[in-house]
Amino acid sequence: MACQCNEYSFSGTAKTRVQSDKYSVLLPTYNERENLPLIVWLLVKYFGERKSQNLHASGNFIIIMDADLSHHVSTLPLKQKEGGYDLVSGTRYRGDGGVYGWDLRGANFITQVLLRQGASDLTGSFRLYKTQVLKKLVEQCVSKGYVFQLEMTVHARQLGYTVGEVPISFVDRVYGESKLGGNEIVSFLKGLLTLFATM
Repeated sequence: MACQCNEYSFSGTAKTRVQSDKYSVLLPTYNERENLPLIVWLLVKYFGERKSQNLHASGNFIIIMDADLSHHVSTLPLKQKEGGYDLVSGTRYRGDGGVYGWDLRGANFITQVLLRQGASDLTGSFRLYKTQVLKKLVEQCVSKGYVFQLEMTVHARQLGYTVGEVPISFVDRVYGESKLGGNEIVSFLKGLLTLFATM
């Protein structure tokens, strides 16, 4: 099954947000389409109101989270408001963060050694961006697959954007199947070395 991205926009009066804030949530799915009704219900419960399901992100903040029920959206807006960050990333390797069910520390360790970006979890995909920042980063990005996340952080640092981290507990997927296989690992390593050579 091909990867599909579903986008939902939310606004409301949750105590963690400014009244004018609007969040677009991108939910890339790969064999996890059946999770969408539950995820949307959880998002509505947090944000208080679902404005629309769009084909284009329209919020002033964009949250990207996997559709495998391994993330909880509430942590990112809180951290963003705390420091006014341009990008907030969930980290499994700092503070109270952790990984349950599997471990990819090797990939993150190799990434840290080669790229030295000062972020503890470069391979994570749970992120909040200011919309204009994300647009600028996407213009700079050439990678595909997992290395895309690394390149986004590298460019954010190079362009002087502020990056915040919030500890998260990553729990292995509840439903769906992992797309991580041999081809994806080889592609990740090639992309990582290319990124290292061009920094």
